[in-house]
Amino acid sequence: MDKLVSIVTPSYNTAKFIGETIKCVLSQTYTNWEMLIVDDCSTDETESIVLSFNDERIKFIKNEKNSGAAESRNRALREAKGKWIAFLDSDDLWTSDKLAKQIAFMEDNDYHFSYTEYEEIDENGAFVGRKITGPKKISRAKMYRYCWVGCLTAMYDAEYVGLIQVSAEVKKRNDYAMWLLVSRKAKCYLLKETLAYYRKRAGSLSNTGYRKLIKHHYRLFRYGLGFNPVHSVWRTFINLVFGVYKKAHYVKKYKVPTQES
Repeated sequence: MDKLVSIVTPSYNTAKFIGETIKCVLSQTYTNWEMLIVDDCSTDETESIVLSFNDERIKFIKNEKNSGAAESRNRALREAKGKWIAFLDSDDLWTSDKLAKQIAFMEDNDYHFSYTEYEEIDENGAFVGRKITGPKKISRAKMYRYCWVGCLTAMYDAEYVGLIQVSAEVKKRNDYAMWLLVSRKAKCYLLKETLAYYRKRAGSLSNTGYRKLIKHHYRLFRYGLGFNPVHSVWRTFINLVFGVYKKAHYVKKYKVPTQES
C-alpha cells in the first residue's frame, strides 16, 4: 500500500496564488497524501479560498498569532502523520507526477532524503528562463557549504529522520536550517528532472541584496544552530563563496520561446 505523504504548506496573504497551488496537489497521480496548510494570520482571502476546496485530505490550520514561516512549518511537522514529508510553499507548483516519481526514486534506491530540479516562473506563471539543479549527492559537510536544495522539491523519510523543528530565531533561511538538521541523519540525493516550479516574486529572499543575505546567513548559524560568532562568520563566508559557485555551475539559463516562435 502507498505510504502517506504529508505536504507542508505555510501561507501568509497568498490568496492570489494558493488556489493554483492546491490544484497542483489535487492533480497528483500519487493520491495518498495530506496537505497541511498553516496560515500565519493572513489578512486577505487566503482562508476562504482554502476552505472552498472540499477535500478531507486538505487540513487548514491557523496560527494564533503571526509567528513566521519557521514556526508554521514546525507546527505542520508536529501535526504530520505521513512517512514521507514534502514541502510546497503556497505560491509554488508541482508537476502532476512529482510525488510519484520522487517516492519511487527514494524507495528504489533506499534513500531517505532527496530533492529535484526546478524552474522559475514569474508572478503570472510565465517561465523566466532559469532552471536550477544541484549536486548528485549532498553529504552533511556539503550541505553546510550552501543551501543546494529548493524547498519546493525536498522530501525526506520521517520514520528514519524523526521530528525536525527549527529554532524560531531563524526568521529567514529557515528552510536551509531544516536541511542542515535533516542532513545530520541522511545524505540528500538529486532526482535529475524538473518536477517543480518556483514562483519568483518581488520581495522574495532570492531578490534580497547581499547585505541582508549576509545578515540572514549569520543569524542562521549563530542563533539557529548555536555556533560561536567566529564560526558563524566563517560559515557565512563559505556560503557566499559557494553561492557564486552554484550560480556558475547549477543555474542554467535558457531563452524562453516567444509566441511568434
